[in-house]
Amino acid sequence: MASFIIISGRSGSGKSTALHILEDLDYYCIDNLPASLIPDLVGKAEGQRKTTNIAVSIDARNIATDLQEFPSKLDQLRAKGITPKVIYLDSASPTLVKRFSETRRKHPLTSSETGLREALELESELLDGISEIAALKIDTTNMTIHELRDTISSRVAFSDHAFEMGFQSFAFKGGVPIDADFVFDVRCLPNPHWIPHLRALTGMDEEIIAFLDQQSDVVKMTEDIQNFVGNWLPSLEASNRSYLTIAIGCTGGQHRSVYIAEKLYGYFRTNKKQVRVRHRELKPEKTMTNDTHAQ
Repeated sequence: MASFIIISGRSGSGKSTALHILEDLDYYCIDNLPASLIPDLVGKAEGQRKTTNIAVSIDARNIATDLQEFPSKLDQLRAKGITPKVIYLDSASPTLVKRFSETRRKHPLTSSETGLREALELESELLDGISEIAALKIDTTNMTIHELRDTISSRVAFSDHAFEMGFQSFAFKGGVPIDADFVFDVRCLPNPHWIPHLRALTGMDEEIIAFLDQQSDVVKMTEDIQNFVGNWLPSLEASNRSYLTIAIGCTGGQHRSVYIAEKLYGYFRTNKKQVRVRHRELKPEKTMTNDTHAQ
């Protein structure tokens, strides 16, 4: 088997879309596979002459005992030398509520006794075991379908399994990214927002860069985060992780966090790391920079 991907996550987070994307990339895809059937599916695939990429979706519609046995089923595969990649998608609960309201879909766990918000919380509890062992978590709260397609393509389907770092700027007023491994708060730094001619610009504009470059606290904060990440990077890579997401937050997600995320991206990119940067609050055309191998 060339590749075996397991997609999971709460309803409305984009699992079906991710599976459709993989199907377009010639994966053999199965939606809502009972977790207990994973070893049988892999066994059948290995018996085929043609090498097949497989992707399955496992969600809270599974029997509860099957979900509880999910980690042991993966252990059975690993014992045979097969390492499936588990991808967990999620979004902030208010976003999921809004998506269900807009599409008028029924959540699979809702009933006359269980409302939508309660169903989402129950679903989160049922999928905790999968979330904890996921190799990659993707926060789709602010993603467009095009961004999700790019993420699935580059980080899942076409990944060369090299360790990848991601830097993301965000606004605290919009909530902390749920897929962040480390979160750094830079709201204590001088804010260009209070300078009228800089207010409409972003941390990617030369005027903002020049202003923040002159602030000693900004320089020190950037260096401290850089040193922290650099010092712990070897240990994180050695722990069989495939990715690391570092989130940098400020008040509006426009100036300071963007500036520092770009600085960190530039530093680690020159050190030949596989790096990407995304700015959650900026316009789509400015939200992501990819660097497959820091050319």
